[in-house]
Amino acid sequence: MLSEPKPFDTPVICPAMTVRPEWIDYNDHMNVAYYTLIFDRSGEAAVDILNLGETYRREENRTLVTAQAQINYVRELKVGAEVRSTFRLLDADAKSLHVYQELYHAEGWLAATYELVLLHVDLAAEGGPKVARMSEATQADVQTMLRYHSSLPRPKYVGRALGIRRG
Repeated sequence: MLSEPKPFDTPVICPAMTVRPEWIDYNDHMNVAYYTLIFDRSGEAAVDILNLGETYRREENRTLVTAQAQINYVRELKVGAEVRSTFRLLDADAKSLHVYQELYHAEGWLAATYELVLLHVDLAAEGGPKVARMSEATQADVQTMLRYHSSLPRPKYVGRALGIRRG
């Protein structure tokens, strides 16, 4: 039996964080590594809604792993900045999620975006970890979240090519 549809924020609003002094580099702004940290921790809150987080990993020996990621740095963050990330699904199938996140300063301006593809992996598969289908119930929840998130306009920073712009 499929699980009941869950209420999903559109997009998911993740818990707030504060930029720590140890995250600041010699240019006096947040080092690039910590953008990934914030997005990763924020994303954990969102995948927990789908029951695909840490508890799922422990109980099912299955997890989500990042296959591809890209960050766009829009505006620098300084020590003490209060930030909050949003999370939305752009696409999904039985084995993967295409995710888009935005990182906002408490004053409301966009600091960065993060686009990634997550793969659902069976860690106990014969021969070692392998990409695997999510359960029917989980797929139903993912598709419900996707329907909610599909109502949002396409983000400006999605699908940007990486390279030097000429001209």
